[in-house]
Amino acid sequence: MLFSLLLFLFALPVSSQLDEVYFSGFKDVTSQNLTLNGIAEIQRDGILRLTNETSRLMGHAFHPSLFRFKNSSSGKAFSFSTSFALAIVPEYPKLGGHGMAFTIATSKDLKGALPSQYLGLLNSSDVGNFSNHLFAVEFDTVQDFEFGDKNDNHVGIDINSLVSNASETAGYYTDDSGSNRQDLNLKGGKSILVWVDYDAVSNLVSVTLSSSSTKPRKPILSFPVDLSPILQDEMYVGFSASTGLLASSHYLMGWSFKINGQPKSLDLSSLPQLPGPKKKPISLIVGVSVPVILIGLSAIVVGVYLFRKIKNADIIESWELEIGPHRYSYQELKKATRGFKDKELLGQGGFGRVYKGTLPGSRTEVAVKRVSHESKQGLREFVSEIASIGRLRHRNLVQLLGWCRRRGDLLLVYDYMANGSLDKYLFDEPENVLAWEQRFKIIKGVASGLLYLHEGYEQVVIHRDVKASNVLLDCELNGRLGDFGLARLYDHGSDPQTTHVVGTLGYLAPEQTRTGKATTSSDVFAFGAFMLEVVCGRRPIEQGGGSDGVVLVDWVYGFFNRGEIVEAKDENLGMGREYREEEVELVLKLGLLCSNSEASRRPRMRQVVQYLNGDVALPDMSSLSLSSCSGLRLGHRQDHHDSAMSYPSSMDGSCSHTSSVAESLLSGGR
Repeated sequence: MLFSLLLFLFALPVSSQLDEVYFSGFKDVTSQNLTLNGIAEIQRDGILRLTNETSRLMGHAFHPSLFRFKNSSSGKAFSFSTSFALAIVPEYPKLGGHGMAFTIATSKDLKGALPSQYLGLLNSSDVGNFSNHLFAVEFDTVQDFEFGDKNDNHVGIDINSLVSNASETAGYYTDDSGSNRQDLNLKGGKSILVWVDYDAVSNLVSVTLSSSSTKPRKPILSFPVDLSPILQDEMYVGFSASTGLLASSHYLMGWSFKINGQPKSLDLSSLPQLPGPKKKPISLIVGVSVPVILIGLSAIVVGVYLFRKIKNADIIESWELEIGPHRYSYQELKKATRGFKDKELLGQGGFGRVYKGTLPGSRTEVAVKRVSHESKQGLREFVSEIASIGRLRHRNLVQLLGWCRRRGDLLLVYDYMANGSLDKYLFDEPENVLAWEQRFKIIKGVASGLLYLHEGYEQVVIHRDVKASNVLLDCELNGRLGDFGLARLYDHGSDPQTTHVVGTLGYLAPEQTRTGKATTSSDVFAFGAFMLEVVCGRRPIEQGGGSDGVVLVDWVYGFFNRGEIVEAKDENLGMGREYREEEVELVLKLGLLCSNSEASRRPRMRQVVQYLNGDVALPDMSSLSLSSCSGLRLGHRQDHHDSAMSYPSSMDGSCSHTSSVAESLLSGGR
């Protein structure tokens, strides 16, 4: 009996150690009982705001004291429970950016952490490291393919990583059995009460949500895990939040925390409330005479009319404010590009000009494409399609950051890619030859982005113009697939519609010219041509000395047929530069597989990624024949166009390529 009592006493936290926190609002909180950094602040109404509507920033709020989380003699983690009230208000309805997390960490400032998808917790180099000793419960409002997020409204349990160990769509159960579920919109702007419990006896983490002060009996998310190896003896407890290209304000109205026990209850009705829309006092309206009101309204109407007439601007309709991804004002973009000066001009093409810009405030570098709106689609449908493409989020895609509509013109704002397009390094700048390691990384990156388009988004996205000139390189030479001017979206499981043949000769799958249908398989064909292009340093079609030209896939097949396929590589890779022969061989053979003239015999992008990552071995290629891989001849050349979207480098049937980031952005403008 005495021994059992001693064991129980050892399991309790040291009496001198802090083991409890309670904040029913944060109005009287000082730096002695809460440490804030980043853009976190306590508002006058007692609400803790972790972030505001500023892009790509983060905020942290931690209790300044260390908590003892483990029994010093046994090394066993203690149980703990926390409850807090949160609210997330996005800058644009339905578009979150990015999320927040309850956090147990080894430091209060989380040095080196990044905003956006990293939630202010980690960065790209330390994601998944056991040395992080990080436990977090995320409330994520953006679906990140990189971390395998299930949707843009989920709760996740994260251990040392932002790839959640378990996640579930936000919601709660209204009964004990879990048969009746009610969904919760994290970014709905309303207070949500959260309970996070860790039971050290059963080794179970549970997360429970509710829109009321009553805790549901069944948690929305549970994950069995022993946190003893994860938690250190003493750690900090608090919250982290971040914004990305889109922003949200992340709020905390109250917080309660307890080690080895239940925290004090929070009552939503007694916590500070988010203010609603400001309303003018009725007394002020009654007190003003009717003539003065009429004069004032007349002056406003005349002023608005003159302002719009002078500025030549359109009325912003209510539906435009809800579609995102982000609407910039014309003046904002004019200031960013210094008045669209020629000094900022990156390039121009048949659809307008592209300017380099720096957004005021955030100092984010962007590329602003100024195009004329001549689409046969209605304006609303056109902008809605921009919104769909703008929701694509993947590290290997050039992201559309926002747009601006001014009369018949559209200004599209993209990520700025400091190193321009890939084809510049392959063909135009021999002094800047890319090493094999860089080429292989780019190929795998573009494959990952294309897989996301085909399978990872809420709809199937067919790019329809995969080629080296549409792959842009950031400051670290990471490849990002851009130019979605020809892209088409359709629902998973549905049949893509027949359309006019578009694309660039040399990358067009044979069946496209017959059926007019672009499919994920035709994207795979184009990716095959792209892989051969990158490895060989040759364009898919090159003009020869006579009437015929050289078709790259046939040329590579000749080396394959002679048993010396590696010799088809770019000769610059053999000039004292190291390369892995097995990787070169893999990509060249995979390029031939993807170039199969029969769509059914091409691999899917998921298989392509598996081959490139070495997860799956290439199939036997001994039966590969010229007729099965070559579906293109120069004699088949014809003009291809799309009545809704012209593409200048595709219409003349040549193999001309744009060679700068500006031209890549301009090609395919609608």
